[in-house]
Amino acid sequence: QVQLVESGGGLVQAGGSLRLSCVASGSIFSINVMGWYRQAPGKQRELVATIGKSSSTNYADSVKGRFSISGDNAKNTVYLQMNSLKSEDTAVYYCKADVVNPFGREFRYWGQGTQVTVSS
Repeated sequence: QVQLVESGGGLVQAGGSLRLSCVASGSIFSINVMGWYRQAPGKQRELVATIGKSSSTNYADSVKGRFSISGDNAKNTVYLQMNSLKSEDTAVYYCKADVVNPFGREFRYWGQGTQVTVSS
């Protein structure tokens, strides 16, 4: 079993910054991809950013140039630095990890979510 624990959400004014963290723990052999998704009220969950084991990154167009994803493979941790926040960034942010267990099988796990609220 694998657990993802997110932290760093909160309330911030438009134009401000927040940094989210997510730590994965449990039965982990390796992690292929970690990332962040978000879900606003009444909307579907959407990709924000992902980072692969080789540090390749992918961003939603809406956050390019404002958000930056990074990871620490040794700590099974992923970060999301969010700058120039807008009211439309308000959502619950979820951490995701594609984890390979000691038996070589890959599973996808989700965190419990952390609320980010941007006031205008």
